Formats: sequence, C-alpha cells, structure tokens
Amino acid sequence: MAGWAGFLGALGLSSLYFIRLLFPRVVFEPSPVFKAGFTSDYTVGEVSTKWVKDQRVWIVRDKEGIYVIFARCTHLGCTPRWLKTENKYKCPCHGSGFTKTGINFEGPAPRALERLKISLGPDGQIVVDKSKKFLFEKNEWDKPGAILRV
Repeated sequence: MAGWAGFLGALGLSSLYFIRLLFPRVVFEPSPVFKAGFTSDYTVGEVSTKWVKDQRVWIVRDKEGIYVIFARCTHLGCTPRWLKTENKYKCPCHGSGFTKTGINFEGPAPRALERLKISLGPDGQIVVDKSKKFLFEKNEWDKPGAILRV
C-alpha cells in the first residue's frame, strides 16, 4: 500500500511539474521606443530633464541639432544629475563628471555617456530608440541616428 501511495504521489508531482511547463514565466518590458514631443519643444543651448524620471534620458539641443543622452553613469550605472549652474552632469555615487555633450572629465567613469538613436516620426514628433546606442570611443556620435539635424 505504501508503495502505491509513493508511486501515485510521484506521478502527481510529475504531472504538476509538466503542467507548470505549459505556462512559462514571461517578463513583459516596456517598449524601448518612445515619442518625445516636437523639435520646437526644445530650446537651443538647453538640456531637457523632462524624460529623466520616466525614460532615463536627457534631450539636448545645440546649434548642430538634437541628441539624446542615456542617463546612466558608465562607472557603475547610477543616474547622474544635470547641474545647470555648473554646466555638467554629476554622478552622486562616486563623483564622476561629464560635460554637457556627455564626455567624462572627472571621477572614476571610464568613458563618455552613451547617446541613443533619435529620429523624426511620420507625425513630426521626435522618436527615441533606447535599444540603439552610440559610443563616443568608437566615433559613433557622428553616425546617422546619433543626432537629429534641425
């Protein structure tokens, strides 16, 4: 009798495990692509911090155009702060500093901040794709998509 109970128990557990395999765990992540408004929403010479909290990006407009900087320190991944009065990004974790364009100049950060793909959508809005990054050390900041010429 105990043998049959053990056999049926093992069969029951095996059946539960098999049924669990039919329903895989899936992580749903938000889309890496988002719309960031119109080019007229951004002032020449300014760093927009509008998207730092929701999308972890700064949108910068200068004389050349508009580009997107990923707000993640290249040292350990903390979120730097834009210090308008000092005209730099400063990481609160270990003191790395970055110029307005994203180039590292102080602290332990080993490289510049990453730029993200930017384009204009069919409706005229800025489209940012966080899945495509452009690295300064690979001379990718001049590639198409790294800056939106306006």
